[in-house]
Amino acid sequence: MGETPTSTPGPADDRAASLAQAAIRGDRRALARLLTAVENRSSVAEAAMRRLYPMAGSAHLVGITGPPGAGKSTLVAALIAELRRVGRTVAVIAVDPSSPITGGALLGDRVRMQAYADDDGVFIRSMAARGHAGGLASSTGAAAAVLDAAGFDLVLVETVGTGQSEVEVAAAADTTVVLEAPEMGDEVQAIKAGLLEVADLVVVNKADKPGAQRTASQLRAMLVAAAPKSNRGEADTDRPRPKRPEVLLTTAATGAGVPELLAAIDRHRATGHVAIAETARLARAEAQVWAILADRLRGRLHAPGTTAATTAILRDVADHRLDPYAAADALLESLLRGDG
Repeated sequence: MGETPTSTPGPADDRAASLAQAAIRGDRRALARLLTAVENRSSVAEAAMRRLYPMAGSAHLVGITGPPGAGKSTLVAALIAELRRVGRTVAVIAVDPSSPITGGALLGDRVRMQAYADDDGVFIRSMAARGHAGGLASSTGAAAAVLDAAGFDLVLVETVGTGQSEVEVAAAADTTVVLEAPEMGDEVQAIKAGLLEVADLVVVNKADKPGAQRTASQLRAMLVAAAPKSNRGEADTDRPRPKRPEVLLTTAATGAGVPELLAAIDRHRATGHVAIAETARLARAEAQVWAILADRLRGRLHAPGTTAATTAILRDVADHRLDPYAAADALLESLLRGDG
């Protein structure tokens, strides 16, 4: 996306240019301010994205997801340590549940990773989900693009940790890592139709606990059974899919298995099928554009000039004089006509 030639630069454009240039030079304070603007969906963020988005596309975006208690934050910290040990830079977006009062992040994963606060090769940002379904904040994609443009080798996106609903991370990442904990039992069956279907890698964390090897074996058997026939050597007329996810074991608290996990992450990116990679890029673009479009439609419907009409239609729905589908059609047609 380029800047519109006919637009007249304003204060937001000047501020965006200053922040974008500083962030690219490695100014962490400017990068933090820019991410705040992105999270608040400000005009500065939009102007900055027009400058930075063409520079993005080089970083490896890795989604880290899984049910609560699987050890996502501990594994992220262990991955940071391994990446820095081999001289690679990394940025982390840790999406947390939101405070119902302030809307801010409740857990604050940055507190857990203070050991890297002074490391110029690491940048960690907590973002509040703000009620957004799917385990991500609605501005996660834009924030990842900013960090990508800032030159980080990897961008790790850690989701909230609410279970099966977190499949949205697959549309935001090049590689999706799904964590499980030993002895999940029936819970594994409950999530297989969601998280396991979007996994590129499955990690059984806390491998030092009893039952870890058994859990890994169960997951491997489940993934074999769920794999397309073409991946099991049988005839399959459907479009070929990626081979079934690799299952690894780690103990994030000690770092055991983490170098092997990083190697698997790199291997997944290096061996990714071209058509699959293109599909993933298109899915990411669709998710980003659709999220922005939804925000802008919502903003238009609540703008001063349309609030009264919107409220009137919503009141008709509340009083059962109009069904929700007809209401949505009426609001959309009104916006398309531009008549408020």
